[in-house]
Amino acid sequence: MVIIRRDPDVLSSFLEDAAHFPGGHAAGIAVPSNESEVADVLRLASTVLPIGAQSSLTGGATPMGEVLLSTSRLNRILEIGSDWVRVQAGVTLADLDAALAAAGKYYPPAPTFTGAFVGGTAATNAAGAATFKYGTTRDWVRAMTVVLAGGDTRRIERGAAKASSLVPVPAYRMPAVPKHSAGYFAAPGMDLIDLFIGSEGTLGVITEVTLRVLPERPALCHAFVTFADRSAALAFVGDLRASSHGAGVSAIEHMDARCLSILREDGIDRQLGVPIPGDSAIALLVTLELPAGMDAGQAFDEIGRAHEASPPDTPLVRLCRMLDKAGVLERAEIAVPGDSARAAQLLAVREAVPAAVNARVGRAKHAIDPRIAKTAADMVVPFDRLGELMTMYDEEFTRRRLDAAVWGHISDGNLHPNVLPRSYSDVESGKDAIMTFGRAVIAMGGSPLAEHGVGRNPVKQALLRELYGDRGMAEMRAVKETLDPDYKLAPGVLFPKR
Repeated sequence: MVIIRRDPDVLSSFLEDAAHFPGGHAAGIAVPSNESEVADVLRLASTVLPIGAQSSLTGGATPMGEVLLSTSRLNRILEIGSDWVRVQAGVTLADLDAALAAAGKYYPPAPTFTGAFVGGTAATNAAGAATFKYGTTRDWVRAMTVVLAGGDTRRIERGAAKASSLVPVPAYRMPAVPKHSAGYFAAPGMDLIDLFIGSEGTLGVITEVTLRVLPERPALCHAFVTFADRSAALAFVGDLRASSHGAGVSAIEHMDARCLSILREDGIDRQLGVPIPGDSAIALLVTLELPAGMDAGQAFDEIGRAHEASPPDTPLVRLCRMLDKAGVLERAEIAVPGDSARAAQLLAVREAVPAAVNARVGRAKHAIDPRIAKTAADMVVPFDRLGELMTMYDEEFTRRRLDAAVWGHISDGNLHPNVLPRSYSDVESGKDAIMTFGRAVIAMGGSPLAEHGVGRNPVKQALLRELYGDRGMAEMRAVKETLDPDYKLAPGVLFPKR
């Protein structure tokens, strides 16, 4: 039988997730190694919080008195097929990618943090940079094993059963955007497996997942380019999106002017050798997929021929010609396939932005007011409304005199506005701004909860209610109470405990 550890020294390492949500405390922790032991935990404990890598940005993996159920020992890659892989929930994305790379295969929709557990990505319907081309985790899950609140284990295969055979399916309609991680999935005739994907551990404990994979691994090229004019950058992104099937673009990330000034303040541009001109209003990081096996020599040959009158019609040539047409080819830094060092530098520029913002929030919390916390949003709109959303961010932050940085997955219309608080009043004002943004995003046909989920965050829970209303929340609770009437699993996640 699995042991529930209650030693405070053991528990202290598990009392907050990546959101640093305050007040974490736990009744114990169990680390089962199979479904039978998972079921034992669920039968023994009155409340249980399933956790993976605790990389949640919403407080959803921070305990509030529950017994923690860690999936870290469920870490085996069980089988790799021609276009699928079956893994236990505790396998990290890094280990999954390494195993698939050795087999020449590829799982493209993974989020940025490679330490995340596969089970956690399914539980939150995680998404990332490549959603533009490949969709979210939901689109790649073929089957899963789930242990329900009462301890029963259920193997679910896509296409085998409807959700309506198990629960009352909510009648609300989800916004038609590429990313949406906001409570329980609902659609007429929906598949049972989709009920559990994105449910944030509130309906069952995912112990095993079968994922679709690509049978061939493309060569990747990355291009970092700055624009002095944001509208020109948006037009360029629109052109790339329109030509994406021919140009091989799988992702376009962006960083606004404040992000870039932060990188210069911290010397990241010099450290990584990635120039950021002082007139830069926005930077883009484009990921381009090229034929498997393409090497650096072939890539440089194509780049060199891009100016010919009749160049070869390839994704890399088309990208170079589009950069030239936009007048930014000389501002572009390109990492060709095989140049892993340069690719790592360009990717590190993008990842340095949230790290630098989080560091500033941490310093303000320590030096100014311990109540200061990360104040950010995760919103997505139809791409044709993206410029409007960016302008709204600018105007609202200016009106409130808030220092803020915005970055995100521009190819999806998914932006992450982050407040850099100089006082606790900035945090409070930032929360109000996020609610204003959320209402506007809903009115635009977007989602105020794109890829990070809801968790315990009170602003995100308020946005969920704004999205679906009281009736929708009641329908969501009806699903919860059908499968978990005692609110044993992750109580307080998605919606407050009764």
